[in-house]
Parts: sequence; C-alpha cells; structure tokens
Amino acid sequence: MRITSSVTSVSWIPSEAITGTMKLPVVIGVAHWDPPPPDIIDDLEQLRLADRFRFANELRAWIEVEGDAIVAAGYDGGGRIGATTLSLGGLRMTLPGVSFPDIQHEPEFGDGRVRFVQTTGGRTGAPMPRTVQRPPFVQIVSPVAWTTLALTLHADGTVEREVVGASPFPRHWIYDVDGRLEAKTGITDYRSWAGQNFGDWSPWGDRDQDAIVADAESALERQLSTTVMRGGAKPKIRKLHKGATLTEQGTPGDELYLVLDGMLTVEVDREPVADVGPGAILGERAMLEGGSRTSTLRAITACRVAVAHADQLDRDALFELSEGHRREERPAADAAAG
Repeated sequence: MRITSSVTSVSWIPSEAITGTMKLPVVIGVAHWDPPPPDIIDDLEQLRLADRFRFANELRAWIEVEGDAIVAAGYDGGGRIGATTLSLGGLRMTLPGVSFPDIQHEPEFGDGRVRFVQTTGGRTGAPMPRTVQRPPFVQIVSPVAWTTLALTLHADGTVEREVVGASPFPRHWIYDVDGRLEAKTGITDYRSWAGQNFGDWSPWGDRDQDAIVADAESALERQLSTTVMRGGAKPKIRKLHKGATLTEQGTPGDELYLVLDGMLTVEVDREPVADVGPGAILGERAMLEGGSRTSTLRAITACRVAVAHADQLDRDALFELSEGHRREERPAADAAAG
C-alpha cells in the first residue's frame, strides 16, 4: 500500500511587512507588495504564473507499506520560484527569480515512520543595493529567502507536518495536503533579512534559522482584517516590545486589535491558555460584554498590532468571533486549538 501526503509553504510580501524608510522602493514603484494568497490552493502553478508569490516549497512524499513494515520511501514535488514586477516611469518589467537547488535530505527511517526534510528558495531577479552587517558591507543582489519543511509519514496513515526553518522575510504561509491554509510564520523581520541573509548565511551555506509558527486564524478573522485595514480610516498601528502587555484582564477597554506581526500569549487568571499570531483579532469581548477585558494579552515577541473600534465592524460578526474566544470556559488544550 502506498501512502502519500504533502506540506506546502507559499512565501509572499504583505503590505504591512515593511515600514518606515525601508518602504522607499515600493513608494517609487520599483517594487510591490503581494495580495494575500488564497485560503485554499487548487493550482499552485497557476498562482505562480499569476505572480502571486515569491516562491513556494512543495514537499510531497510517499511510503510503501507491506503489512506493518515500510519497505520503500521517496520524494515528489519541489520548489517553485516566482517573479518580481518593477514599475518605473510608466514602464513595467517582470524579472524571474533566481531559484537555488532544492535540498532534499535522505529519508529518515524510524519505528513505523519515515521523516522527509526539504529546503527550497532563492532570491529575486531584481537588484537590491544596500549596506549589510558584515564584509563586504555592501550588497547588490537581493538576500536569500527559503523555507525548510518536514513531513513524517507513519505506516498507520498518520501524518505530521513541521516548519523546521525559514528566512526571517517574507511571510510564509503553510498549507496541508488538501491545499488548506493551516499555519503561518509569526514574524517578518525585513531589516535582519536584508542585512544578514546573503553569502553563506542560508541553508545552502549550512546555516538555517528557526521559525516561530502560529496556527492560521479563522476565515472570519481574515474577512474582518480586510475591513480593519482597508474598510475606511487608516488604523493606528501600535508596536510592542517582547514582554510588553497589550491588555490587562479586568481593566476597561473599548478597542480591538488585529495582530499584524509577532506572537502574543493569552492569559486568563494569570494562566496562559493560547498563543496567537498574525491575522488574529482580539479584544472584541470587552466591547460586547460590559467593557472589561476578559484576558491579558502579553507579547511573546516584538509585535505590531492595528487598533480598531467596534463601530468599524459588523456587530453580528463580532458576536460570532467572540464565541470562538471563550478560552476561559474551555480546557487549555482546546483553547489553544481554537
């Protein structure tokens, strides 16, 4: 019997991922943001042809099982590089990315399982002149971007997916075997990426980087986030240092928050019940249930959040959202899953 599965990362540049003076290439039209990838991917190649991502890592693998024993295993899939479209003086030019060779580690056979690890990535074809943090202190070509994914297939049919490592920029979204969004990297760090990830500082130089991964937010939160960011007045953006408190349980509150970047922990009665990342919308229960915060939100990493008010969003949608956020009424394991 053959068992197959997959895990896929799609890497793209959100509009809020670059801030301050680092946005200059976009402002003058020689670079661009990307629209968010779809919640469900039906055709990865069609997305690439439509210039919808910078690169994708499609790890597909299989095992052959006879009785209880795994007798063979192998890889399918691989990396897909996108393109960068430049606009200058009314002219448009699309430059293909530079794909690096896929790194597929030898399958790791264990007790009733095989683990596969694959790295794919590359860099954009457009030049990116900049100063960097080590010799030669100036670079012309763009930094290297990548993801390293792992897939473990068990003889009983169960599957495990991991993000082993990733470049700190851009954003990486993770999809399951059915093409459904299930996770995303929690942090984008353009400054670190631009200053460090060149030369040997990548998996092609034997240097990977750990990735912080968050569960994907709900489809409702993705819908509401579009309203927050593009539905009217531009939201205020708050920055939090690691360890800072965004809300304190029991205190008054009349704002809600969309996490743009970074990870927050949700604490109820001083106990952590869930970690949340980019795309999560938080704080609506205070608006709907008497004006007091029902949990403490504390930054696990540096964070950026957009601040919104209840009158910007549909009240019925906020009630629906709040039903999924009653973390203090569920066991911690269930709360984290929600």
